Amino acid sequence: MPPFRDMPVPDRIMCTLQMNDSVFVLVEDSVSPERAMVVDPANSGDSFLQSCTHYRTTLVTVRPPMALEQLISQLKSRWVAARQSTSGGAQRNQAMSSQQLTIEGMVFAIGTDWLVRAGNVMLSTREMKGLIIEAEYLPVGRLHSPTVDGTSELLSNMLTALLPPRPDAKTLAVTSNDSQWAGVLSVREDDEAARQQPPKESDAPVEDDDIYAYGDDPPPPTKGDWFGIDRDRRSAYLIMGGLRSEGLL
Repeated sequence: MPPFRDMPVPDRIMCTLQMNDSVFVLVEDSVSPERAMVVDPANSGDSFLQSCTHYRTTLVTVRPPMALEQLISQLKSRWVAARQSTSGGAQRNQAMSSQQLTIEGMVFAIGTDWLVRAGNVMLSTREMKGLIIEAEYLPVGRLHSPTVDGTSELLSNMLTALLPPRPDAKTLAVTSNDSQWAGVLSVREDDEAARQQPPKESDAPVEDDDIYAYGDDPPPPTKGDWFGIDRDRRSAYLIMGGLRSEGLL
């Protein structure tokens, strides 16, 4: 068996998206399992799945914007950002697989319930490759969909009403279901620590005879809600997924 240092290491795909002062880094390791495979009780005896240190997809938020480049430069990694100018044959070959895109557009408010973001996707040569439209329904922080792919009929109908009827236009809907998004947000170390903790005892129900009390208190915000930085994280994840499926990243 050859030494470990001589064994080929599979490439990992890294995509970055800068939104204001935050950079969202998406890393995909094709040889690592998805979270659903690890937490499945049927696979609890699989030593390979249980020994993996991370899941297939990792999404990290970095601040300030140039911090990622500085870290990779200190680590002397082979990865080169697309926006960095390259010189020399070796660096030019490394940068050929990367692509720098710019999304420029505007944010529109429709009444008090909807926010619609629309932006043109352009190459560094200012060639337009398409249009991204994102709709946000403000009254709820998370939409649970009964479909497997996570498609929301409310959002789909809204986006369909916004798009002009053009027979030659190609439309791609990008969604993610709750289990897929949980796999992106989860960290292997956190799941392992939660699994080792003893189950919490449920609190006894408290009776309330107040005639002015109605219903239950609203649930506290949870990780993955469509608010603040979590909204930006999910938006960045879907945008990068859509651009990759179109072969632009």
